[in-house]
Amino acid sequence: MKVIVQIPCYNEEETLPLVIKSIPKEIQGIDEVEVLVIDDGSADRTIEVAKGLGVDHILVHRTNKGLAKTFEDGINYALAQGADIIVNTDGDNQYPQSEIPRLIRPILDGEADIVVADRQTSKISHFSITKKILQQIGSATVRFIAKTKVPDAPSGFRAYSREAALHLNIVTEFSYVIETIVQARKKGFKIASIPVHTNPRTRDSRLFKSNWEHVKKSAATLIRVYTVYEPFKVFFYLGLIILGSGLVLGMRFLYFYFLSPGNGAGHIQSLILAAILLMIGFQVWVLGIIADLIGINRRLIEKVLHKNKDNNFS
Repeated sequence: MKVIVQIPCYNEEETLPLVIKSIPKEIQGIDEVEVLVIDDGSADRTIEVAKGLGVDHILVHRTNKGLAKTFEDGINYALAQGADIIVNTDGDNQYPQSEIPRLIRPILDGEADIVVADRQTSKISHFSITKKILQQIGSATVRFIAKTKVPDAPSGFRAYSREAALHLNIVTEFSYVIETIVQARKKGFKIASIPVHTNPRTRDSRLFKSNWEHVKKSAATLIRVYTVYEPFKVFFYLGLIILGSGLVLGMRFLYFYFLSPGNGAGHIQSLILAAILLMIGFQVWVLGIIADLIGINRRLIEKVLHKNKDNNFS
């Protein structure tokens, strides 16, 4: 049984030693623990530091490709190296690597396919009140959409079984954390969570410049991912709203036409707008049917991708 701990890095020469030195070298039930550093186009000495620390694997991006691509490349590399469990942690030493044995335990016990660490954000002192509230709202939204009980959806401290990792297909370019939860639940994987503490902050987040930027990007990712996996629901309800608006305006016109003789002509605009909305609503429903058919094709493609990954990484 092999565990590979992957560390996406971007200019982490100062904190990387703290991360690597705190990764357990031996874990009960695990034969091998290896470390993979994915350098995402760092301009500092991250690669040299990683080599000096004797990490088992180093994957290098010559240019900065972003966290989502770095995570995906790390997953694929770890699978190719025969990893049975893949743990993802951060290069800024935010997460307690000493908790890796607890993080992977639900997978080892057959209780989960993916385990997401709960940072207990309400207790993190350097998080502002606004950030804590936004984190809670965001996680609650993901729980509602994905029908899961994960309390800390944005947490990047995670463990994936080999089978779950083989089924992952990262589409977003911003961050994988939301997409992988929704995707995993739609594919029938069980997600568990364990509470952990966080280490003292070493630097500000580089993923986004402000809470508002984070909200915008996370919301866009969530809407896009949900539309990909539930296209008919999205277009059905959107079309229903538009059709409903058209019907209300149509009823308004009929009210004035039949109950207020002589006033119907003065509300012809309502009739025109109602007709336009009814046509648009019907077209949105048609788009929903087309999107659902495309979704079926996507699922078939994902099955092929899974078979290819399984063959290539076996």
